[in-house]
Amino acid sequence: MSIEENVFKKEKLNKEKLLEFGFTKEENLYKYSKDFMNGSFRADIYVDKDGNVSGRVFDLEMEEEYTNFRIKDAVGEFVNTVKEEYIKILNEIKDNCFEKEYFIYEQSNRITKMIYEKYKVTPEFLWEKFPGDGVFRNKRSGKWFGLIMNVDKSKIIPKETGEIEVLNVKLDDEVEKYLKQKGIYPGYHLSKKSWVSIILDDTLPDEKVMQLVSLSFENSDIKGEWIVPANPKYYDVINAFNDTDTITWKQSNNIMKGDVVYLYVAEPYSAIMFKCEAIEIGIPYEYEDKNLSMKKIMKIKLIKRYKQDEFTFDKLKEYGVRAIRGPRSVTSKLSKELNKK
Repeated sequence: MSIEENVFKKEKLNKEKLLEFGFTKEENLYKYSKDFMNGSFRADIYVDKDGNVSGRVFDLEMEEEYTNFRIKDAVGEFVNTVKEEYIKILNEIKDNCFEKEYFIYEQSNRITKMIYEKYKVTPEFLWEKFPGDGVFRNKRSGKWFGLIMNVDKSKIIPKETGEIEVLNVKLDDEVEKYLKQKGIYPGYHLSKKSWVSIILDDTLPDEKVMQLVSLSFENSDIKGEWIVPANPKYYDVINAFNDTDTITWKQSNNIMKGDVVYLYVAEPYSAIMFKCEAIEIGIPYEYEDKNLSMKKIMKIKLIKRYKQDEFTFDKLKEYGVRAIRGPRSVTSKLSKELNKK
């Protein structure tokens, strides 16, 4: 990879800023020249219509092109100084005429933009060792539904080489079905039983890629389930849903929109009696007394009522629930029982 390719690896050209910065238009190229090293060298930088950058450095005293700084293993203070000063010029152009992008290839960035527009999610770069790998995480469940990786093509297609970016998506039971389609490969670096890899080189059109992203998002969109205590001494929760199916409730930071909320009514009932869905969260609400303090509330909608003797505290202890002092998650075994028809 050239010096220029490395500097502008994840950058997108803003042509309107080139002339403002000092570039001149020469046929199909934009050119910028700058003297450096106390006027003993000149850098000529070229940008084509696609945003590709190239450059030449001239030794003005010797009146010839200087290329030593491009030698991979070149040593010496002077040659390294020339290289550093040249890179400073490139970075100045990058900062003024280019815009940062998350990934290297056009389809990768288009898909990233579409994911943000649909799910309001941006990639997370979690690994210092792999700075080009970005994770897309479901805000509700915290689970991944996409992973763009920068790899050698041989990792996906044996005997083929070259830098590529792939998108991994989780299709679970539908993996075998989609592996029969062109451009879709067994998941790289993730479970091949659940994930597939798509090379982002426009083999698959954006619309098709986003269909697979949507399937993966659905697989990751696991609703949280919470047991929330309700004290009938302070609020008549038993009759709260008599005239409406939606009430407001103090919100825990962990509860997300769409999560399931089971209201556990304290003594003298001591049982889960209502299954609700959080339909709106993060509503500002300042309230405080000797029994309760609130800064925000949520709206919960009634889904189901339980009989008082169905999920008593003694029954809940059989599923590992020993105390309900505040919102707590539901175990998988208890969830199955609560969701039986």
